[in-house]
Amino acid sequence: MEEQIEQFTVYLQQTKGLSGNTVDSYRRDLRQLGQYLERVQEITDFRETTPGHLKQYFQMLGREKKASTVSRRMSSVRAFYRYMVKMYLIKEDVSESLQPPRQEQDAPEVLTVEEVRLLLEQPSGDRPRQQRDRAILELLYATGIKVSELIALKISDVNLRLGFLQCKEGDRKRVIPFGNHARAALLEYMDRGREALVADIRCETLFVNCSGQAMSRQGVWKMVHGYGEKAAIQKEVTPHSLRYAFAVHLIENGADVRSVQEMMGHTDTGAIQKLAAVYRHNSRQEYAQAHPRA
Repeated sequence: MEEQIEQFTVYLQQTKGLSGNTVDSYRRDLRQLGQYLERVQEITDFRETTPGHLKQYFQMLGREKKASTVSRRMSSVRAFYRYMVKMYLIKEDVSESLQPPRQEQDAPEVLTVEEVRLLLEQPSGDRPRQQRDRAILELLYATGIKVSELIALKISDVNLRLGFLQCKEGDRKRVIPFGNHARAALLEYMDRGREALVADIRCETLFVNCSGQAMSRQGVWKMVHGYGEKAAIQKEVTPHSLRYAFAVHLIENGADVRSVQEMMGHTDTGAIQKLAAVYRHNSRQEYAQAHPRA
């Protein structure tokens, strides 16, 4: 089974161009299915799986996990069996009849404009680290990019003159604009702060840590969370909080849902449509007057 999983993950990387983190998620989901099949069904080859085996697995999973987790794992399993059919390893897609569970429609807790303003004000000094942190916070909010995309940015990916950056994930690229506040923070960091932090002047990575090396996901998460506590924001503050705030505040201000989807790099509109349905009713005029970066 492990060999079949590894062949699939190679396909995802080389043919589909998916990122390492995404591929790792597929691998974990399929290993968990494989462990169940071996332990409960005594199956040692994915080609022996039947629709009934998969139905029993997801029924068991539904009693133990949240609907969102079950849906994600089901998506991984369905992609795997479609691949098996495509490669002529099996004749029929045994996952075709799987139906994802219904999920709660509660909206995620989103930072308000005022809370975002308080957060962005926290790294207020002129030391290199504060300049870097200010640029990171402004860029996360201005573009809605993920942490994995942020830490992968190169200097050449940012166009300060025209105010946009280029994100790459596998063989997919997208261009995202950013405003004057993010531009000013980036300019300050790239002109002064980065030079003081970087260990090797040949380094192309945009954001580096205090050791001069590329920042990690954990490092960015810890930094954002720390500033959230410093700002005394009662909600949980993470990089993803700024990603959601980016989407919601644009939608409140009248942005097209599909445009927001494209900027965020979503492959489907489900999550964005959900945000739009919940927050579209808010006053656009109030947003335009209150948002300090509108």
